[in-house]
Amino acid sequence: MLNIPSLFGKVSKDEWLIRKHLAAAFRVAYYYGWNETINNHISARIPSAPDTFVMNPVGLGWDEITASSLVKADINYNILSDPSLNLAKSGQNFHTEIQKQRRDIQCVFHIHPASGVVVSAMTEGLKYFDQNACALYGKVGFHGFTGMPDSNNEGEQIVKDIKDNFALILANHGLLTVGRTIGEAFTLMQRLIKACDVQIKLLSTGVDHIEIPEDIAISTANQMWQRRKNKPFGNRTWPAIMRLAERLDPSFKH
Repeated sequence: MLNIPSLFGKVSKDEWLIRKHLAAAFRVAYYYGWNETINNHISARIPSAPDTFVMNPVGLGWDEITASSLVKADINYNILSDPSLNLAKSGQNFHTEIQKQRRDIQCVFHIHPASGVVVSAMTEGLKYFDQNACALYGKVGFHGFTGMPDSNNEGEQIVKDIKDNFALILANHGLLTVGRTIGEAFTLMQRLIKACDVQIKLLSTGVDHIEIPEDIAISTANQMWQRRKNKPFGNRTWPAIMRLAERLDPSFKH
């Protein structure tokens, strides 16, 4: 474990809880093979200080992330925690803008899984071939590729493109989900990745296929959200993800 002092007892209780849950998300996402070494980012808003959020620092692999190693920043691009730990400019730009503009969400989750990049480069976009993908129907935006997101303007455009949706496909780039909880952003990302995996595998067979009709996809999506009474996706599954993180390596709680 890296020699980073513990922040337990030095930050508010809700900040510490968010830090632990976000660190667990990084560890399990690493276990699932979703990240690219030290690249890609997840951020989470601190409820008691809603203009602030925590996010992974430059240079740490997702398997190294701990609760105390996360960087605290605000929506004005200020770093509020240990100055020796910093944020990647591109990641900070659009995470900050989404956290600033989407006050309804807590977590922003962005990765570059191979299947997601492939689908992002398909002119027909995301297709709906299985019932789990229907949860995302009508809730996925699209953002055209304009180069590296090094300017604040890129973050502002991403906010415009995601609108009030829960997911965004970034052309020739990757995937992004947002959630009212860390568990929701994680669960929706899991569904989005699976939808991309299914699409690529099915289309690669070259055989005739059945796409879920629009009216059925809409009604299925409504069923899924109504089942949860519009509460966040992942409320039931997130505790199992936390237990998995504990079994993998409890050092995430440091």
